[in-house]
Amino acid sequence: MTQTKQHTVADSPYGPLTLVADDGVLCGLYMTDQRHRPPEETFGMEVPPRERSRAWGSDDTPFAEAKEQLKAYFAGELKEFTLELRLHGTLFQRRVWDQLTRIPYGETRSYGQLADVLGSPKASRAVGLANGRNPIGIIIPCHRVIGASGGLTGYGGGLVRKQRLLDFERGTALF
Repeated sequence: MTQTKQHTVADSPYGPLTLVADDGVLCGLYMTDQRHRPPEETFGMEVPPRERSRAWGSDDTPFAEAKEQLKAYFAGELKEFTLELRLHGTLFQRRVWDQLTRIPYGETRSYGQLADVLGSPKASRAVGLANGRNPIGIIIPCHRVIGASGGLTGYGGGLVRKQRLLDFERGTALF
């Protein structure tokens, strides 16, 4: 069976976000200049401009619900996403990504804490690698993972964005 991929771009307070869907199910959310961002040609056809608008809430494509929930999140009204997702990755990566969705809004966990929860206390480096390959940023909140000392460590979207997202969720963002 052939999957039909398509994508759209939406503005956000953190820059343009590229949303990608497989057969209408969200499988990617990428920021500009994101590390490990797949080549654009793998995103499928772009939803034509006449069928979408960069404005939030004006989309009736497969991205409508994702955009609505992102809009609510950025407005501070949504703390937990409830979207159907299609994750492409190894079993270990998917286990890590599942654990990321369990980190409460406004809180953080270290790579080591995640490794402990996964039953692999020595796998903090592997957890970090899987975290860095998260294909659905923000919705799968990899920005909530920090170093053991409490400091910010790598983030595919850049450390400035990571800090801004954490500050936003903690209610300390300065815009």
